[in-house]
Amino acid sequence: MVLRFCCCFQVPIAETPSKPRKELPFLRNRSNGGVFKRARYPLSFSTATSDPYTLPRTRFKCFSRNQSQSDSKLEFERLFSNLNQATLKREPGSLSSAIFLVAGTTVGAGILAIPAVTQESGFLASAVTCIFSWVFMVATGLLIAEVNVNTMCELGSGGVSLVSMAMRTLGKVGVQIACWSYIFIHYALLIAYIARSSEILTNSLHIPLWESAALFSLVLGGICYFGSQRVIGAVNGVLVLGIIISFAALVAVASGDLHWDALLKANFQAVPMSIPIIVLSFVYQNVVPVLCTNLEGNLSKIRTAIVLGTAIPLVLFLVWNGVILGTITNLDMGSDTMIDPLQQLRSSNGAVGPIVEVFSLLAIATSYIGFVLGLSDFLSDLLKLPTGQAKPLPYLLTLIPPLALSLLDPEIFFKALDFAGTYGVLVLFGILPGAMSWSDRYSNSSSSMKLPELVPGGKITLSLLMGGAGYVVFSELLEKVGHT
Repeated sequence: MVLRFCCCFQVPIAETPSKPRKELPFLRNRSNGGVFKRARYPLSFSTATSDPYTLPRTRFKCFSRNQSQSDSKLEFERLFSNLNQATLKREPGSLSSAIFLVAGTTVGAGILAIPAVTQESGFLASAVTCIFSWVFMVATGLLIAEVNVNTMCELGSGGVSLVSMAMRTLGKVGVQIACWSYIFIHYALLIAYIARSSEILTNSLHIPLWESAALFSLVLGGICYFGSQRVIGAVNGVLVLGIIISFAALVAVASGDLHWDALLKANFQAVPMSIPIIVLSFVYQNVVPVLCTNLEGNLSKIRTAIVLGTAIPLVLFLVWNGVILGTITNLDMGSDTMIDPLQQLRSSNGAVGPIVEVFSLLAIATSYIGFVLGLSDFLSDLLKLPTGQAKPLPYLLTLIPPLALSLLDPEIFFKALDFAGTYGVLVLFGILPGAMSWSDRYSNSSSSMKLPELVPGGKITLSLLMGGAGYVVFSELLEKVGHT
């Protein structure tokens, strides 16, 4: 038999309204005075006053636990429940939706650069690198989830951002690193997306490069600015469906010319140059805070969503890379300029070329929409603009600088991806999660109860994760300085 009970911690809060309020206490958002569309409340709570219309002076943070009679180990079920404001019924987050959210975020434009950066190392060595990179990114995502749930536990509220996590665990220095890394990653990737999409549109529509870049930015940027959440979701759904169909068509057509012996090539000495872009292709950690809130802090569901949600793109990347590298075998490795196997595949196979163009453009479009929305929201918070209103300034700051920089250097796609993967992703989603988790686990400053660790191994695992990411960053820096 399994016993279910709640463990509650009393936390003082300073705010008490001067006059009664008629909405229920757990429907009030204390940060901005508004009302949540989906309210969140602890599993059980108590008040320190008999007045039902007055916010309590104390609040209890409660955690649902399971305890087996044969096992004394406690397992947390969830921190709170998501309520529908109209029906006041619990709406638990869907695990399948969470898995597809992670998978959809992971699959993006980074997949287009994988064959180019792995052609020298070969499929076998790149497959091993992809698997190790997947393990690394799963571990850092689980660390972010662990710190996020602990932060929600301590603050007594859902919807905790990466900046709040950094402030709680690393202080103002951590916040500065998180903010600048976040901005750097988004601008670098937006530049890369516009550069590649404008090239595709120019070849297809036979219009000047600047017109293609402006058309791509205005259409998708306009959808992000003017469209409602329902419209944006519908557009994104159509794009994802197109990605699946074009990918299946590409594998079916190109696999007929596959040279199986070419897949056995392995040059592990060329692996380091491909690590930043491969790691970049597995980025999904920016949606982990949303994931933790939607799944109500349920650690088991969060772990499953991250592992399975990233395993789907892993299989996709391996199949994609195998088809491209197994089909194009006559690549010239002697030149210092990076050769894109996709370009050769488009020129050598008339049937594959259009499919590759469609798949590439759709993959870039889905990533572009997500990063425009993320960066514009971040800039709105940074500029302290009122929420709930679409202001043009954040969107102008999001769309115009990448558009201008992409036109200055049309060949900036691989450079931008490499810089974002090396100096952005490995810092923000490599070193920072380990540092936050180290502080969260082993510092005595926090008085809240710690939840079970999602990544085993203690300080050894955290040291390996931070050390591995730091080694790649510093080795890339030394290589750049040496070339200079």
